[in-house]
Amino acid sequence: MNSIFLRIYGGMLLVLIAVSCLALVSIRMINDVRAEDFRERVATGTFRLMADNLEPMDDAERQKAMTVWMRLIGVPLELHSLDALALESASWARLIQGRVLVRSYGPSEVRVYSLVDLSRQQVLTADIERISEQLGRATLFLIADELVRHPEADMPSWLQRLRRDKGFGFPLNLTRLNETDLDVDQRRRLDEFDTVLSLGPDGNSMMMYMKIPDTNWVLSLGPVYQMEEYPPEMLLMTGLLALSLSGLLIYLLVRQLEQRLMNLESAATHIARGNLDARAEVIGTDSVGSLARAFNDMAEHLQRVMQIQQEMIRAVSHELRTPVARLRFGLEMVETADSGDAKRRYMDSMDGDLTELDKLVDEILTYARLEQGAPALALQAVDVLATVDQVMLELEPLTSRVRISHVDRSNGRAHAVDAEPRYLHRALTNLVSNAARHAASQVRISTRVVNGRCRLIVEDDGPGVPEAYRERIFTPFLRLDDSRTRASGGYGLGLSIVRRIAYWHRGYARVESSRDLGGAAFIIDWPLRQAS
Repeated sequence: MNSIFLRIYGGMLLVLIAVSCLALVSIRMINDVRAEDFRERVATGTFRLMADNLEPMDDAERQKAMTVWMRLIGVPLELHSLDALALESASWARLIQGRVLVRSYGPSEVRVYSLVDLSRQQVLTADIERISEQLGRATLFLIADELVRHPEADMPSWLQRLRRDKGFGFPLNLTRLNETDLDVDQRRRLDEFDTVLSLGPDGNSMMMYMKIPDTNWVLSLGPVYQMEEYPPEMLLMTGLLALSLSGLLIYLLVRQLEQRLMNLESAATHIARGNLDARAEVIGTDSVGSLARAFNDMAEHLQRVMQIQQEMIRAVSHELRTPVARLRFGLEMVETADSGDAKRRYMDSMDGDLTELDKLVDEILTYARLEQGAPALALQAVDVLATVDQVMLELEPLTSRVRISHVDRSNGRAHAVDAEPRYLHRALTNLVSNAARHAASQVRISTRVVNGRCRLIVEDDGPGVPEAYRERIFTPFLRLDDSRTRASGGYGLGLSIVRRIAYWHRGYARVESSRDLGGAAFIIDWPLRQAS
């Protein structure tokens, strides 16, 4: 038991560790994707603006403009042929769509791509170690250079159009100088056409300001937030905490399962030691609960079989005592008989006793085969009507005082019913013989087919079976009237055999009162078709 649960705990722990490692790898990949997206959002507007400005220029003008921008940004700018960059087709498509690409090629270095001229397949590239303040300052100068080409009053609308068209990934605004939240020194620096760097309102972002020349407008960039990766240490601590809590929860859940299985094991141990009254506690409707119910059903069946076995031993010893005693008496009388006729009479009596013993042994063996387990039933399509007629013909010489009749109410559908011919014949014989022994003058056999099931009803006009005994009458060796039954024959096993035969045919056997004849009505019912 312990090894089973150790394996369960160990397996679950390995699964949790594997999931945690997978989560860490996933977080790392997510951080990489987030970093790339952040860099693209920050660089897109600036490099798209530079590329669009370069597009109408000739080579000399482009080189001059790039030289100015390199001083502003502090990184080298180059023009390359699209074919020389060896980019995959997906990256080509993004560049042609006007997107700016940022690709990491070192621990802290990225390369930025922006398409300048599609006809000549020229791409502007820049290698940047990090997105710095210098890039922000260059962005302000480039935007200011665009805005001074328009009237001062139109500058706010042109700025928003510029931000939308170029895809800037951060806010851009124009504010009157006297309306800004800058101190005196910062305003002085703006008047000197310097750029001002300050923290954003929340303290976790960066703002940059620049005054548009010859205007009262202040161009602000930001707030720009620094992309913070999920720290591995925090993720590791979170994972360990989640692992510990999950392990504790799993232990508590599995512990309940363990307790239930230990309870089942305890019940099995008690039964193995001979305490057949022991039962497992049934909790819930899950697999363990179903197992406990199945175990209890098995224990009840085992207890019932043991009780039946003990009752059979007592009943068999009782049944054997009478014919054995008569045989012993017959032997003594044969020894003392003084005439041949007397000896022959005693010998005939002893032969009858032996025949009775043979029948008793046959009944006991038949019931034992049916009670111990599923017999080998060779199911086939049986003509039930013909079987009824055959039983009536066989019993006619033995039941001359009783009239036996057959009524077919199956409309011919009982000509082919799945059954084992030998056992069906035995069950019907037992029912008809039992009815004939207790009938006053008549026995009636009825055949029906109802809802896909075949039904045989054997009725008599005898005293019937009291309702209190209608279930017990199928108990082995039970006689309602021991003296009358013994006088009329039978050992108390016939009805028990009938019920077992019906059970192995997936049917049932029961007794009711006969509405027409007034006596007992024994019914056996089983499916017309048996699943293979």
